[in-house]
Amino acid sequence: MNILFVFHILGVLLTCLSLTLLIPIPFSYYYHDGTAMAFIWSSLTCLLTGYTLFKLFKTKKELSVREGFAVVTFGWLVFALFGALPFIISGAIPSPLDAVFETMSGFTTTGSTILTEIECLPKSILFWRALTHWMGGMGIIVLSLAILPMLGVGGMQLFQAEVPGPTADRLKPRIQDTAKLLWGVYVILTAIETLLLMAGDMSFYDAICHAFATLATGGFSTRNASVAAYNSAYIDWVITLFMFLAGVNFSLHYYALKGRVGEYFRNEEFRFYLLITLMATAVLMLMNQGTVYDSLLDNLRYSAFQTTSILTTTGFGTADFELWPVLTQYLLVFMMFVGGCAGSTGGGMKVARLLLLFKHGTVQLYRLIHPRAIRLVKLGDKAVDPEVMQAILGFFALFMAVFVVASFLMAASGMDLVSGATAVIATLSNIGPGLGSVGPADNFAQVSEFGKCVLILCMLLGRLELFTVLVLFLPSFWRK
Repeated sequence: MNILFVFHILGVLLTCLSLTLLIPIPFSYYYHDGTAMAFIWSSLTCLLTGYTLFKLFKTKKELSVREGFAVVTFGWLVFALFGALPFIISGAIPSPLDAVFETMSGFTTTGSTILTEIECLPKSILFWRALTHWMGGMGIIVLSLAILPMLGVGGMQLFQAEVPGPTADRLKPRIQDTAKLLWGVYVILTAIETLLLMAGDMSFYDAICHAFATLATGGFSTRNASVAAYNSAYIDWVITLFMFLAGVNFSLHYYALKGRVGEYFRNEEFRFYLLITLMATAVLMLMNQGTVYDSLLDNLRYSAFQTTSILTTTGFGTADFELWPVLTQYLLVFMMFVGGCAGSTGGGMKVARLLLLFKHGTVQLYRLIHPRAIRLVKLGDKAVDPEVMQAILGFFALFMAVFVVASFLMAASGMDLVSGATAVIATLSNIGPGLGSVGPADNFAQVSEFGKCVLILCMLLGRLELFTVLVLFLPSFWRK
């Protein structure tokens, strides 16, 4: 592997980041919050570092698969490190570790926060916090694919390493065309949600910040009480709808915009995703009716919102679900493992993987009764390649192993069982809130420094779906 070439690509990405750091400046001047220079200095630092890496290690070659994995992993790390500069320089988050935690949570669309008084922070800082969600939602690397080809760098390896889900659904033959199409859909949905939220008496600033967080399935809000602060049924339903859409494979949205709306229901994963959403909402309503909510409409509103928020790994809150019956909390924790569809901005293990694991299990049971029968695992009308099933089984095993090990480490840091375990799944699945001391009404400020480091790693592992990061720890990865 050519590590110098990796530095060259990281230089390009840091140069791109330096430009995005300038976007919050108009908000700083408009709201007179005094943080414009923090963004200017952060941008200059990124630009200088990025340009130095770009020029110092300039080389021309095709990006290999190994280098693609390295660029994606280290790209997210440097984005989290340099993206934390505005928080540190402005004094909004003085602790470098806390600033990196917040930024990694943003870029990985996790939404876990160490902030206790959000509304006291400068508007431009909160906008940058939301913008990290939006950029991380569809993937910083995929966004850069429109630029990298001009530098003589191929993009397919990056796309394979970055794209969410078990497979990369290429809509167009050229990878940069695919990236542009996906980002086009992303921008359109963001614009529509922003306008709808403004129609619900949200300011443009609050609307765009919440649209960024919704479409990215991130969950950062500009209010301490999250979406509950608006106390609006209209806003709740708009965000519920767009959280659900954000958890759907974005290629289906592209087909819908082309007039092929039927592709949604022809897609087996989408049908299973819809079924889980409806069934979970129904169970929550059944348990909450009469005990938490007397009004059926209020019950539907809050149950549907929280189901969609957790299932899609967005993490917005309109209710403190720790006050709900215990069974509903168990169901929400289970949904934390599920996540959105493959090809969505959601985290978790993905609906497609769990659907295929269930089908694989039923096939194994069938073979116990009919050992000579040949029965294939299918997704839709297509048989699933055995290698894909092996990869899914491997992913599931690794996911659970990381969850167990990280939970032990959180217990070692002093957290109780419920708080530590749900903090791990909340960050590993890129959700945000957990239970206990990291519940929807709390935050991660009280977590120890060691614990925060563990959770930062969980965010990175979860966002890049384990393999991309863990492969770097194999000695054979670095050998010729």
